Parts: sequence; structure tokens; C-alpha cells
Amino acid sequence: MRIRAITFDLDDTLWPFAPVAARIETALRAWLTEQAPRTAARFDRDAAFALLIALRDELPELANRPGELRREALRRMLVASGDDPKLADPGLAVVLQARQQVDLYPEVTNAMDRLAARFPLLALTNGNADLELTGVAHWFCDIVSASRTGFGKPDTRIFHLACDRLGFAPAEVLHVGDNLEVDVAGALEAGMQAAWIHRELDGEAPPGALRFADVAALADALEDDRVLLSPR
Repeated sequence: MRIRAITFDLDDTLWPFAPVAARIETALRAWLTEQAPRTAARFDRDAAFALLIALRDELPELANRPGELRREALRRMLVASGDDPKLADPGLAVVLQARQQVDLYPEVTNAMDRLAARFPLLALTNGNADLELTGVAHWFCDIVSASRTGFGKPDTRIFHLACDRLGFAPAEVLHVGDNLEVDVAGALEAGMQAAWIHRELDGEAPPGALRFADVAALADALEDDRVLLSPR
């Protein structure tokens, strides 16, 4: 089955997420120090992260809504420290602003230009990146995100919704991502084609999945009609 459209994961596929997380931590720490010093003193990075993880288990309904989860974590941190819980909303705004500051992998711009000229592209993410604010909207016709649907990858529903948005059958759509379970196995389970962007990750792609070092290698391969006959 030939590829007629492509869905793309964002974090760690088009840009590394670790620098984004560091920016969020730095921006939030500076803001808390100024606006809620008791919270800043009580919750260091590890304590704040532990609370966030605990909330994911306590409130599974927010597991796919990272913004709402972060807001609730901030609210509880503020309450526990004796600061104003109403500061959770402006605190979240600081987080979201830092979250949109991304640095694309070096090959991405040229590769995505080439792919967008040939295929409809749709962003498919469990995160809360904003296509406009991250500067990648011009490549995509739409976005499907777990924060809007309430369910995320590897749930087959989100993959099928993406295919419906594109107007193609799952077998005609290639999903591209860095995570073997969430992206690759999830897409295959949904009946889609799948490509693993492994960069320097260890692991083995499941049978039927394509494997590429980066997005440029994917773009190169898709210019060769034989690529689907010889996964690599």
C-alpha cells in the first residue's frame, strides 16, 4: 500500500524535549522565587516532579492533559506552602510559554520542506506543543493531540481519528515517531504504516516497521518507491 499521508510525533522526533524541559524548570523556578517564595523554598525540582508523577496515578483522567495536570500540581504546591492557589493559572502560563521554545534537530527543516511538498502532514502528539508558537505550523494541515481528545497514543482511537482528519484509510497513512511502543507499535496496531526515527536510541523496530536514523533519511527513502518493499 502506497503512502498517501504522514502523521508526525513532535517531541523527540522533530526536536529534543530535554532542553524544553530544562527551560520549563528554569522559567518556573524563577517565577516561583519571585511570586511564591515559600513554594519555591519547599518544592525543589525533585519534590515538584515527584508530586507531578503522583498526581498522574491519583488523577488518571488528567494523564493525557498535561496542562491541566501541571495546573493542579502547581495549585497543590501553592496550598501546601501557604501561598495563594490562584497563582496556579499564571504559573501555568509561564510553563506553557517556556514549553513552546523548541530547537529543531538540524536536518528537520529541509526534510520537512521536502515531505510537506509531497504529502499532507498531520501532527499527532501526546504533548501540548502549539504548532504556531513552535514555528512548525506551515508544514501541517492539522493537529490531533491527546490534550484535546482525552486519549493518547498508543490508543488506536487517536490514530484512527488522525486518519479520519486526513481522509485516508489507516493503511494509506504512515506514522513517524521516536517511541517504539507509543508511536511504532501503536500505529501498527491501528492498521497504519509506521516509521521509527531512532537517532541514537537502542532497540529493534517490530516486523513491518521502517527504521531511519533521522527525518532526512526518511525523506530520502520516500523519494524511492521501493522503500515500502524493503523496510530498514
